[in-house]
Amino acid sequence: MIVALDGTVLLVAQPDLQRDLGATLTQVQWTSTGYLLAVAAFLVIAGRLGDRYGHQRLLFVGVLGFGAASAGIAFAPGPGWVIVLRIAQGVFGALLQPATLALLRLVYPPGRLGAAVALRTSAIGVAAGTGPLLGGFLVAHLGWRAVFLVNVPVALTIAALTLAVRVPAMPRARSGRTDLVTAALFAAVLAVLVHSLAGVPERGWAAPRTLLGLVLVVCLAAGLVMRERRSAEPFVPPAVARSVPVVASMAILLVTSGGMFGALFVSTFVLQNSLGLDPLTTGLRVLPLTVLMVLGAPAAHAMLRRYGARRAAITGQVLVVLAIVGLSALGPAGPWMMWSATFAVLGAGFAVVMVTATGTVVGDAPPGYAGVVGGLKQTAMNVGPTLGIAVAAGTMPLHPSADVLPGAGLPASGPVMGTALLVLAALAALGLLPASLLPSRPGRDAGREGRRTLRRRRAHPEGAAVSGAGRRRP
Repeated sequence: MIVALDGTVLLVAQPDLQRDLGATLTQVQWTSTGYLLAVAAFLVIAGRLGDRYGHQRLLFVGVLGFGAASAGIAFAPGPGWVIVLRIAQGVFGALLQPATLALLRLVYPPGRLGAAVALRTSAIGVAAGTGPLLGGFLVAHLGWRAVFLVNVPVALTIAALTLAVRVPAMPRARSGRTDLVTAALFAAVLAVLVHSLAGVPERGWAAPRTLLGLVLVVCLAAGLVMRERRSAEPFVPPAVARSVPVVASMAILLVTSGGMFGALFVSTFVLQNSLGLDPLTTGLRVLPLTVLMVLGAPAAHAMLRRYGARRAAITGQVLVVLAIVGLSALGPAGPWMMWSATFAVLGAGFAVVMVTATGTVVGDAPPGYAGVVGGLKQTAMNVGPTLGIAVAAGTMPLHPSADVLPGAGLPASGPVMGTALLVLAALAALGLLPASLLPSRPGRDAGREGRRTLRRRRAHPEGAAVSGAGRRRP
């Protein structure tokens, strides 16, 4: 929640930060880009480290580091310091995210894990919804530095609770030396991918820098796959890579978050540039999405328990696709009530997808590998929005024309907006295929696996090392 809150309040603080430090537009952009690259690059690595050294330890280090970086940013004398410390904040933020998911797996039994995941989803929705309001209040009364100072007491409180809470011993992944070359390849692939996608709105898909970045991603990924296949202990264990529910859930999160955030990208600029709405009024139009995401998470958990992961995921996916198609049909002249209602459907559908896919990922993670699975899940959630915005930008004209607002580089007409949103709906619809691969009856399929996992934990309370196949190490 602290990570989600920090990301949303920064958007409001950036203009004040630029004026106070005399930063260029490029430097301001890098306060976000640097953080995003660091998080994307280190999520899987952080999950792997948690599986090896303990998720509670990683959470403690991550939250203290996040708070320390926030304090440093609050007293930064110039934009260069802010960028460097934001990158450090991203590294520590990467330590936090897989650890929280893995700890949920350790603390909650299979029957109650879904409720915990639903609560986590609601908390993220609350943070995303209140972040701009809190950021606006702090910036207006105390300045942009207060946005980062507020993280410090929150981080210290979480660190104290981390030490105070007793967590059951976890099955550990195989010990051994960390393959630094593989870790570096993972970080490089994800960082280059996110950087290339993040530049698409400005440069376009056909720009030499974009194409060069994507070619480099393919080359690095090929080298990573070859090294993983030859490794006796792959960074992503075969038990994870071959788990159909885990891989399908991550694919669902990737394309669904891409479709939704791409739709928000298009809709927000149309509401502001075409209809002339101010940011606050635009936020109020989109607010039903956040409200339904918060309220829909518990309902999604109930749907998951009653109808199973497959039906729940397909239902959520269909709602997301229909909502994006509905936005494409509205156009700039659509009634505001219809805009709000469509955003509400989008939020409800995304809540169902989030709760179902996250619960499946965490619940089906092989024993000893909850951290690396959580890291992969969070990576999908970080790459997805960047991909969605890149796809949206690729379907819009990036040069001034009759359909584009002067100087904005973004479409104002209904046809251009509708085309972009239909492409994003098609992107989200790709999630229907992996959704059909999820367990049809979690009470029997996933629940049976969860009961086996519980029996293994009780049989080895000392946290004996367990391999990806569930065998005890000799």
